[in-house]
Amino acid sequence: MPPLTIAEAARRIATRDLSPVELTEALLARIEALDPQLNAYIRPTPELALRQARAAEAEIAAGRYRGPMHGIPFALKDIFSTAGIPTTGHSRSAIDHVPAEDAHTVARLHEGGGVLLGKLATHEFAHGGPSFDLPWPPARNPWNTAHVTGGSSSGSGAAVAAGLALGAMGSDTGGSIRNPAALCGIAGLKPTYGLLSRRGVWTNSFSYDHAGPMAWTVEDCALMLGALAGHDPLDPASADRPVPDYRAALTGDIRGLRIGVLRDLYERDVPIPAPAREAMEAALEVLRGLGAVLEDVTIRPAADYYAVKVLTAESELYAVHEQGLRERPGEFGEDFLGRSLAAILIRAEDYMQAQRERRVILAEFAPLYARYDALVTAGPGPAPRLESWRTIHFWQKGSLTTPFNVGGGPALAQCIGFTPEGLPLAMQVVGRPFDDAKVLRIGHAYERATPWRDRRPALTPGATPPPLPPVPDPTPAGIGQAERDRIALIARRAGLSLNERQFELLCAAAPYVEQMAGRLRRPRSFTEEPASIFRFGAI
Repeated sequence: MPPLTIAEAARRIATRDLSPVELTEALLARIEALDPQLNAYIRPTPELALRQARAAEAEIAAGRYRGPMHGIPFALKDIFSTAGIPTTGHSRSAIDHVPAEDAHTVARLHEGGGVLLGKLATHEFAHGGPSFDLPWPPARNPWNTAHVTGGSSSGSGAAVAAGLALGAMGSDTGGSIRNPAALCGIAGLKPTYGLLSRRGVWTNSFSYDHAGPMAWTVEDCALMLGALAGHDPLDPASADRPVPDYRAALTGDIRGLRIGVLRDLYERDVPIPAPAREAMEAALEVLRGLGAVLEDVTIRPAADYYAVKVLTAESELYAVHEQGLRERPGEFGEDFLGRSLAAILIRAEDYMQAQRERRVILAEFAPLYARYDALVTAGPGPAPRLESWRTIHFWQKGSLTTPFNVGGGPALAQCIGFTPEGLPLAMQVVGRPFDDAKVLRIGHAYERATPWRDRRPALTPGATPPPLPPVPDPTPAGIGQAERDRIALIARRAGLSLNERQFELLCAAAPYVEQMAGRLRRPRSFTEEPASIFRFGAI
């Protein structure tokens, strides 16, 4: 059976033209045939999937159809808690962790009648990677298995692109839904912060984590979002708002919508290669041809958003894993350590200034939201080769995606073409908070007007992927002995016992931490509140 979209499968299941059991069996067979060359799955759940598919089929036959996710096979990034099924974060440090209950989003998919195919590869605890020293290998890009998928929802991107799941859950703290969606040529939505519950999803950053859908089409993301969205009183960040009909918003009509083009972001701040720029220009022409009114607009330099996010999120990540890093640093991969350990160099005042600056940034977005219906900019891509990754890149390279984590509103990544070598290219559509429906409407209109959804990766069962590269050596730190001594003292005070390689990873990050903190040091009024101020709910 060729890969189907969620929308196609749902229509056929609802009319009983397609059996959920047959669909699930076909996908399980496809996983068995193709996943050995992709490593998208770390734990398929075939027995559970078939049991859920049979139950869905029986319910539908009895006239109890639950909606468009009923009988639809999906998969989960392995940071989403699953009752009785290991949830490891792709980490040796949590390899035996078995949750007692499902994450809220997982429960919502089950309530909608979804069929769980299994747990997917990620970068360690949704951070770091691609890594070559973890219990499972990194996922590979279905368009070329020598290339990365993007992170950290790496298995989710690979599984959907290869047709090994009709939809998947990802998480996005700085781009971890949109990066793999872009590099794997699928659609991925980072919803508005608070629209989907974070409860039961392994925390990367309390301030920045978003759970969201990844699928072959924008329409499929809308169908998943409709099943997932809703208030969770047990998640303190969950928004208590009415959930619109996201599918009904896909009218195909974007005439008269005003769209701001963040050209400087991908031409100056985080320059993209020539094929990606050409694809972006063509995509903008499509939007104009559909009747949208486009206008170039400028936001802050990307480095400002990156500094705000990294100083906050790395501090919060370290707090989550602090005990394990003190007691068992060797159970973590080097790429994770090369990011997370540097949080001990982030001072309390740096964290607070980042939170204060985030509130300023949120105010700066407000007039853009008032003037424009949406913003567009390039997505990441094309995917680099696996052996090109170095941990230090996390600290050195800017981000096309992080500004919209800081902003908190919805951001969609979708395919806008391919390089001459056949690697996907992408665009982001960004909206005002809780205007996820309009973002999906614009993305869907573009998708319908272009041919990119007709092209799938060509995979051959039994093909052997290229060998994985070795774990790269840490990048030598360009600092003097006095600075090394200072960092060693901080590490000892933090209770860390690091070997030579781990200490070198920490030292290599130090200049970049200081550089980011320096960007945010300026005179401030005592009235400048942080973005994390406390508010009482309804009493």
